Amino acid sequence: MKEQTTEIAALLLTWYAAHKRELPWRGARNPYYVWLSEVILQQTRVAQGLPYYQRFVEQFPTVEALAQAPEAQVLKVWQGLGYYSRAKNLQRAAQYITEELQGVFPSTYETLLKLKGVGEYTASAIASICYNEPKAVVDGNVYRVLSRIFDIDTPINTTEGAKYFKELAQELLDKERAGEYNQAIMDFGALQCKPQSPDCESCILSAKCLAYHRKKVTQRPVKIAKIKPIHRYFNYCVLKDSQGNTQLHKREAKDIWQGLYEFPLIEVKENTTEAQVIETIRAQYPHTTYIKKYATEFLHKLTHQHLHTCFWEVEVAEVLLDGLPIRELVHYPMPALLIKFLKKEKI
Repeated sequence: MKEQTTEIAALLLTWYAAHKRELPWRGARNPYYVWLSEVILQQTRVAQGLPYYQRFVEQFPTVEALAQAPEAQVLKVWQGLGYYSRAKNLQRAAQYITEELQGVFPSTYETLLKLKGVGEYTASAIASICYNEPKAVVDGNVYRVLSRIFDIDTPINTTEGAKYFKELAQELLDKERAGEYNQAIMDFGALQCKPQSPDCESCILSAKCLAYHRKKVTQRPVKIAKIKPIHRYFNYCVLKDSQGNTQLHKREAKDIWQGLYEFPLIEVKENTTEAQVIETIRAQYPHTTYIKKYATEFLHKLTHQHLHTCFWEVEVAEVLLDGLPIRELVHYPMPALLIKFLKKEKI
């Protein structure tokens, strides 16, 4: 097994030397940049995540700059990526580094784990890429590559699977070139051993790949079916007064989008009629002079929730005391769902 794993690692590094992606956080081994890139790429592909990374670095070029920024500004730059708790954790960890560690970035796997929001994967990535600590990374790409090479049918989203793949990845790791190897296997999974239609015929590892020889490539990796999402029914009230003002509320409850801004929300049950929604709006805003439902509706899918969303134009007679000019909406961090609505309706 040792000889085989050494050979596979060598082939991955050979492939990487010829095909690695040129990415802005590579080369300098800046732990802040690597950390930021890994958090962004946990939730999106490189092509989609790169503009967010570049904007984030422009706004907050150092850990100290991120630590000192207003939270609303951080969320605004993050807007559209989703998983806003990750942006908050980035800032809290930056504040910890700045205030508690006197600006010195942690340089070991164990000390990196003490940062808010940093788990085993991110700590392994930073420790290996920036400091060459021999810690293997295990992300979606690594699960896919290893499950195919060794034809593993253990589900990757189980405790048993996570433990097994972590041990296998560590065994396969080139301890002398840990950072380069980790980037190699992640790039290999993203570019060569892709989820759909991988080019197995030209693959440098095809001779070693058990799933390829057993015609099981499309069956690997194995995942247990996800829990069915819950369905929620949102009605947003786009208030408008005679001064051209509207109203936003900041989400404070421990729910989705905490810390982001939205129009006043009326959440209803599935079988609620439009007439009942209108009645609720009038009860909530007794000085309403006009109500009209926008044509734009969305089914917005989150990991565990599906949001059935409607928007209502609601004109009120009184001036909104805590209102803001509609033109200023662009300055507030809002969920992607509302940004899509504003663009589509040209508000």
